[in-house]
Amino acid sequence: MSMTPPPGWYRDPSYPLVERWWDGTAWTDHRRQPEVPQQPLVPAPPADSSGSGRARTVALVTAAVVLVAAIVTGGVLLRHDGRDDDKATARTTPAAASSTPDEGPSPSPSGPSPSAGDKSVVVDELNGITFPVLDGWAKPQYAADHDMVLSTPRTYDCPGDPGLCRHGRVDSRTATATDVTSPKALAEGDIEDAADSAYGHDLVGSRPFRGITSHSVVKSGSVAVAGRAGYFVRWKVKTGVGPGGYVESLAFQSSVGSQSLVIVRIAIDSGSDAPPLSDMDRITAGIRSVGAKGAGGGVGSSIGPSQ
Repeated sequence: MSMTPPPGWYRDPSYPLVERWWDGTAWTDHRRQPEVPQQPLVPAPPADSSGSGRARTVALVTAAVVLVAAIVTGGVLLRHDGRDDDKATARTTPAAASSTPDEGPSPSPSGPSPSAGDKSVVVDELNGITFPVLDGWAKPQYAADHDMVLSTPRTYDCPGDPGLCRHGRVDSRTATATDVTSPKALAEGDIEDAADSAYGHDLVGSRPFRGITSHSVVKSGSVAVAGRAGYFVRWKVKTGVGPGGYVESLAFQSSVGSQSLVIVRIAIDSGSDAPPLSDMDRITAGIRSVGAKGAGGGVGSSIGPSQ
């Protein structure tokens, strides 16, 4: 029985000179340079101090062979970098990419993050950031939504359509299906979807709070996240049933891979059973680059007191 490799950075089967993100089921469009630089295929031949004609001949033949090999290899890589072949590799797991002895051993993911074993943080390897695990929060177990990185551990019966709800959750995703290039525009464009995802409709289309009846902008502005300039928008929403809550969209640029914009969504219910609203600020301030210490701060490092 074959086992699917876990999510991580692996050698790209369509272009082995870079690493590509495997999300556990398929290849994504995220690529990055390997952490260990590639060694040159063939070292330069030593200078011929003897002036021997035979040595010059051998050097020329070797150079010709290397040139031909490079041309052939380049042609293969270019041919396999087409859109149709990307669809094929998207169905190929990292283990299957090295199924024959001639292709070498199965690619292995990059070394574990320095923060991977730290229970006080949750690591988002794809976007190269970590989240602090505050009191009353935990890494979700068996979550159906792969974007969820933090949640309140206990659930309750949703007041609307049947289902289980949480008093708080944090999602992290890469903003790939957009032409937006600024954190401000991304956060402002995402907040409505973030609110609907938290209090409007769930993954199966149910309405756990009977929809959102109204909303108001609590605050918005610039903020530094993991040493990068970002922007956030926070709404207070009222729902058809239940206490309603607060939703925030936070956008900033990733420091790894393609350095795409990252969108973090934070939702916290209103009411005494929910985490304090100040946790939104504390989570934002605690986001760090993977392996970095004290990477916060910078332009707009404070988002001010909660309202």
